[in-house]
Amino acid sequence: MVSKRVRSVSESATMRIAGLASELQRKGVDVISFSLGEPDFITPPHICEAAKDALDAGETHYTPSAGIPELREEIALKLQRENNLQVKPSEIIVTPGAKQAIFEAVMSVVDDGDEVILFDP
Repeated sequence: MVSKRVRSVSESATMRIAGLASELQRKGVDVISFSLGEPDFITPPHICEAAKDALDAGETHYTPSAGIPELREEIALKLQRENNLQVKPSEIIVTPGAKQAIFEAVMSVVDDGDEVILFDP
């Protein structure tokens, strides 16, 4: 038995579109899928090496919820240097993906009872 909330969840439009794109690709259709945000190239070797080095160094634990502090500092510097924006690292949150970023942004400005209109791919 599952909750009413779980029973009311519909299929993700993103996953539905990804499935359709994959089905067409299996049939030989040349498809450029914009559904999942999955790159169409293999991970560059220098990134694979950096990941291996991090694993070998024991960096195998959860990162801070808001993101790795050094990464947040570098993002703040990039925003200042390239976009002329003065942002503190403490004002930056690094998320594991776009959906999480959108969720956190919406939840930071929407209250119970507010009307929100979302598009569905």
